[in-house]
Amino acid sequence: MSSPSIQWYPGHIAKAEKALQEQLKRVDVVLEVRDARIPLATLHPDLESWLGSKKRVLVINRVDMITSEVRDRWQQWFKSQGQVAYYTDANQGKGVGQIARAAQAAGVAMNQRRQERGMRSRPVRAVVIGFPNVGKSALINRLLKRRIVESARKAGVTRQLRWVRISDELELLDAPGIIPAQLTDQAAALKLAICDDIGEAAYDTQRVASAFVDLLKQLDSEAQTTERTQALQSRYDIDATDCTGETYLQRLAEQTFHGDSERAARKLLIEFRKGVLGKLSLELPPELPL
Repeated sequence: MSSPSIQWYPGHIAKAEKALQEQLKRVDVVLEVRDARIPLATLHPDLESWLGSKKRVLVINRVDMITSEVRDRWQQWFKSQGQVAYYTDANQGKGVGQIARAAQAAGVAMNQRRQERGMRSRPVRAVVIGFPNVGKSALINRLLKRRIVESARKAGVTRQLRWVRISDELELLDAPGIIPAQLTDQAAALKLAICDDIGEAAYDTQRVASAFVDLLKQLDSEAQTTERTQALQSRYDIDATDCTGETYLQRLAEQTFHGDSERAARKLLIEFRKGVLGKLSLELPPELPL
């Protein structure tokens, strides 16, 4: 089976992206939220050009879904790139307090400039940006300490831009998930589909589930470990080392759903997304410079 082709750019996201770029002119700080399982795949390729010199706070959400060892490796890598990453589990509220403080600190220079011009201070304006379903709305709800923006484990829940006041010092703009107009990096697009960071209309579930197994095998080979394939073996009692992802899915379908590959594919992806298979990262940091 060839690698699945993944493309999805619904109209509401295209419209919201245009509105977002307009709103960015009013924003002091950008909170960029990425998925801890795939921090590189959830970097929007156009973000640098959109933001220019604006202050940015990098938030790596869903840190509960990767091991502490992998987190430490990413921490080192981001540091080597001159970036500070803040790790959160927005669903449980872990690490969220530091985000508000980082946003306010990043906006201090804005109010200093206003005071120098004889203008009154105002709340720091921040925008929360990221791919669909990486946890942006959950993060805002935790910052507010109450549910005010709709949040769900489903891509595309936030449909329009909305300003929310966090405190007298901070206002946040909740924005729909942003997806590149063309998913030219299909390896990254596959990871988005596996992690549910893109809508289901973008892909064929069975092909993505098969590619997921192949990706786990590839990652194990690169890391010289059996951690990921062993997770499959422990959960489903099916050895992935001697077969392709397509064959593995067929075996899982025969074992669990009387040969129904679609149901087996959904089970495999849902259980990964819920953490049933354990803490499995789908990306590791590039090699640190010597």
